[in-house]
Amino acid sequence: VRLVESGGGSVQAGGSLRLSCVASGSTYRTYCVGWFRQPPGKEREGVAGISKDERITYADSVKGRFTISQDNAKNTLFLEMNSLRPEDTATYYCAADLGNWACKSLDWTQFSIRGKGTQVTVSS
Repeated sequence: VRLVESGGGSVQAGGSLRLSCVASGSTYRTYCVGWFRQPPGKEREGVAGISKDERITYADSVKGRFTISQDNAKNTLFLEMNSLRPEDTATYYCAADLGNWACKSLDWTQFSIRGKGTQVTVSS
């Protein structure tokens, strides 16, 4: 499966963005799917995931502000980001795995399939 992200951009603090990730070559139903990010100069970190049994996990840093969802009919994963903060500035990656652990643990290293990323910049 190939993953392609879109929707990144620049926004002021307090603003919103919606990221999308379209999968080709397979369907999301057979994978757990999620997002991770890499802030400039920092390590990658898991953001949110949906397991194959549709359980959703969020990183503490984004709970209440970000919403992950998927449209299986369109093979598209979304990340709605509200109340953005400068510390949310990062490259955001869409990811998938045949197992569930990656999405439940948000351990980005466990995602075997990853997109190329989309840049999100939040200014103060």
